[in-house]
Amino acid sequence: MKAVFISYNQALTERIDMILSYLHIRGFTKWETLHGRGSVNGEPHFGSHTWPSLNSAILTIIEDEKVPSLLEALKKLNEKTEEQGTRAFVWSIEGGM
Repeated sequence: MKAVFISYNQALTERIDMILSYLHIRGFTKWETLHGRGSVNGEPHFGSHTWPSLNSAILTIIEDEKVPSLLEALKKLNEKTEEQGTRAFVWSIEGGM
């Protein structure tokens, strides 16, 4: 199993949800309001007057074989909406109830 953490601009929520649905990724936890700034050249997303946009994030635990398809779909989305700053991070996970 793998944990995938996806951080994205709130403006992309519908597209992210569509990707998860298309790939039959049903279970996830979502944080709808996050502040952040890209580590390379991303604009701040602080929900302030100066930087009004905000981020959201999803954590999903999925089977190893679903990870490449998810990452590829997110990469394609980011290429089309690079200014929004979608990022995904993957790590191995054990256990579960």
